[in-house]
Amino acid sequence: MSGGVGRSYRQAAQTPHTLSELWVADLPESWEALGFNAVDHAIALDGVAIRFGDVNALAIRDFGGENLDGVPIVPAPDPPPSAVSQPNGVIGVDHFVIVTPDFDRTARVLDQRGMPLRRIRDAGGFRQGFRRLGPAILELVEAHQMPPGPARFWGVTLIAGDLQALAARLGPELLRPIKDAVQPGRRIATLDRAAGHKTNVAFMTPEP
Repeated sequence: MSGGVGRSYRQAAQTPHTLSELWVADLPESWEALGFNAVDHAIALDGVAIRFGDVNALAIRDFGGENLDGVPIVPAPDPPPSAVSQPNGVIGVDHFVIVTPDFDRTARVLDQRGMPLRRIRDAGGFRQGFRRLGPAILELVEAHQMPPGPARFWGVTLIAGDLQALAARLGPELLRPIKDAVQPGRRIATLDRAAGHKTNVAFMTPEP
């Protein structure tokens, strides 16, 4: 969750594939404790819903497959979810992260599925690849420490309308200190493991 995608990239041509839902293997109560409004086992944000299930999975429109190099794919709902105002001020999904022990293999799978990476960044010893899927960005991260095997969903970065207010609400026990993101003009804070989430979560300020 480096936040390594610039504004000009987010305005680039979009793929016909669109992220509709992120399934996380967490209890709804753990997210409600952060100030989210969970209805019918889902948190509806701008264009993407966070849905609670037994496994981490993605719902991508027009994907046409059961997995993305090992990451489970579930049917996308129709119509897409409508945003619900969240008490904590979170308004959307900025990007989600897939980690892979074999960057070239997973990149080929994305290419074959019609989702080629638009940009690949050398992050100093490992690569990151980016592709916009409608309201959110897929960030593929090369993870040398992973054992050989499939790619997996790692975490999500959400957009907080007022990151300072969110930090005050959650406190330092749950939210690590706010710091500058990779993108100029944006700030980011990571949820601490003390929150009890299985999913890695971070919060970012909106785009300038």
